[in-house]
Amino acid sequence: MKCIIIDDDPLSRKIIEGFIDKTESLSLLGSYESPLSAFGAFSENNEIDLVFLDIEMPEMSGLDFLNTLDSPPMIIIVSGQEKYALEAFEHDVVDYLLKPIALPRFYKSVNKAQKRFQDKESISKHPEEIFIKKKNSTLVRLRYDDILWVEALENYVTVSTFKEKFTIHFTMKAIENKLPSSMFKRVHRSYIVNVQRIEVIEDNNVIVKVEHGNKVIPIGKSYKDNLMDDLNLISK
Repeated sequence: MKCIIIDDDPLSRKIIEGFIDKTESLSLLGSYESPLSAFGAFSENNEIDLVFLDIEMPEMSGLDFLNTLDSPPMIIIVSGQEKYALEAFEHDVVDYLLKPIALPRFYKSVNKAQKRFQDKESISKHPEEIFIKKKNSTLVRLRYDDILWVEALENYVTVSTFKEKFTIHFTMKAIENKLPSSMFKRVHRSYIVNVQRIEVIEDNNVIVKVEHGNKVIPIGKSYKDNLMDDLNLISK
């Protein structure tokens, strides 16, 4: 991923530059002390995939800068203040890093960005849909948005939509690989859920809204941490 840094703190920029240099998946295009000095990078280079962005900067804040971009790249906020987190996530930022940044936490954020980047690349190459083969060999087109969850059923899986269920001879691992990981998360050895359809997460369950009520789906212990890491979660 091609990235830039926008931060008025020279020491912070130097630290992030060092982290990027140690990260094989990142290529640094430029490091800027202000949003104003970074504008040229956006006008001259349309290949910026990721920005490490500070918030509190003179003349223009990082959040004000985001508001000037029509199609912003992925953003990882790097800030010394927690108070901007809610507003930042309203911009669909990948992550929010608090200074001073530790290398393991930096890698965790980059991995989130890498997942989103790969999903974007995959979706750009493939339609936002999947074809399901029914028992009579009929092919049914399903948009990803219409799939609520997938459930394991012995040697089959059932794919549930708002209108009906489809039972197909497929493994959970195989269908998990077919679905974009940005939308679908394995929450249990027997369940994959469309995260856009999750209404509530409480205790060890996710609740998905269906036509006549709610579907309660258990969260397996080994899947819970990954699920929570992938959500845009704001907690105190």
